[in-house]
Amino acid sequence: MSLAELFIIAVGLSMDAFAVAVCKGLAMRKMSLKGALIVGLYFGGFQAAMPLAGYLLGTGFSDSISSYDHWIAFLLLAVIGGNMIKEGLSASDECPDASLDVRNMTLLAIATSIDALAVGVSFAFLRVNIIPAISFIGVTTFLLSLVGVKAGNVFGNKYESRAEIAGGVILILMGLKILLEHLGILG
Repeated sequence: MSLAELFIIAVGLSMDAFAVAVCKGLAMRKMSLKGALIVGLYFGGFQAAMPLAGYLLGTGFSDSISSYDHWIAFLLLAVIGGNMIKEGLSASDECPDASLDVRNMTLLAIATSIDALAVGVSFAFLRVNIIPAISFIGVTTFLLSLVGVKAGNVFGNKYESRAEIAGGVILILMGLKILLEHLGILG
């Protein structure tokens, strides 16, 4: 997997965290660097840990399904992307409050990184070098979360649903690319 492909996946996975970070920024009366760093560290940390967990789960059975692993990777990414698009199109205006306590942030970080667990399983099938991949995903999510908190504090939730839709489309396209490459249709 190229660095560009990994970056596209990292951005796609980060969109849920970005959307919640926008809401956190919106809920904060006055944004602080400390608050933005807390949001970024939680979301980036969990976004890195979940693909590692998925990868470790996936490596246990990736050899036994290697003849159709590309279909599984495609389906996982398509389902994840489809869910993100569905959430982005829903009329729900559920924004979390400004609380940065451990329980609240842990629950939000888990909720925004569940998709990354399935991507980690796909990484096992694709035999991705996992440490650089999860580091890249974690750092990308951290940075986009910081931007999200600031954007939410400045602009409000105007772009939240668009971010989720974009993330979903990105993941579906990456899954399609993986499938087409393994079928020999793409380079």
